[in-house]
Amino acid sequence: MANQNSAKTSSSLQHWFNNLGRSFERHWLAIFNGVWGIFVAGPFVAPILMAIGLTTPGRVVYFIYNFFCHQLPERSWFLFGSQSSYTKEQIAESFCQHPAEQAWFPFSEQLNISPEHIAASCQYPLNAISNELVRRLFIGTSDFGWKVAWSDRMVSMYTSIFIFGVIYAILKRYGFRFNPLHWALFLLLIVPLAVDGTTHLINDAFRLSFRDTNTWAAILTGYIFSPNFYAGDALGSVNSLLRILSGLFFGFAVVGFLWPIMDDEFK
Repeated sequence: MANQNSAKTSSSLQHWFNNLGRSFERHWLAIFNGVWGIFVAGPFVAPILMAIGLTTPGRVVYFIYNFFCHQLPERSWFLFGSQSSYTKEQIAESFCQHPAEQAWFPFSEQLNISPEHIAASCQYPLNAISNELVRRLFIGTSDFGWKVAWSDRMVSMYTSIFIFGVIYAILKRYGFRFNPLHWALFLLLIVPLAVDGTTHLINDAFRLSFRDTNTWAAILTGYIFSPNFYAGDALGSVNSLLRILSGLFFGFAVVGFLWPIMDDEFK
């Protein structure tokens, strides 16, 4: 009798898992878009929480997304402030004006970040934030605004996957069927992000300046744009534009190549 009950229970569980698997196969796109939508909304929730005074939950969100992005403030957007992006000089000034607000990170002591240390190092503000690990801690102030919890590249890359995924789902619902992008086109679309990210990494790791001044871009375009377009990382600069565009290309490539393949697999 016990063996019969055990067999019935095992059969019921197997039936339940089979139904769950079939349900996921039918609705995988809606499930993915829903979960991914929550994921890409999180970085924008952090500055909202900070702005309404829920600083502890807001800092928890910054800490979680710290594992997905470098969160460098000069390459991030700010909400609820006077500007949407800031230069390193502006960030350094604000960083040094509010030393007590910078030691929020769980490992601040290990990074030797304390209000006293910040105040001592801020004799030369730019030197105080020269360490990228220190600069990542700057999430903003009530006057400066609050940083979106990942950089403009991540906003473009991850959000575009969500947007193109929703467009794919809508078109699929109306009967459109898609073939995967050719692998050569897929590679062509992700190369800009790889090149842009790698050159930024080399520039930062070896403390070079070719991605700060972008003289190469000025030469290629014949200096037709203002000097501010070529220098720095602020919104509207060539660096910001390249990060946003390469992220969009990447998101389109991922959806255009993988989603039709996944559709066929789940069928």
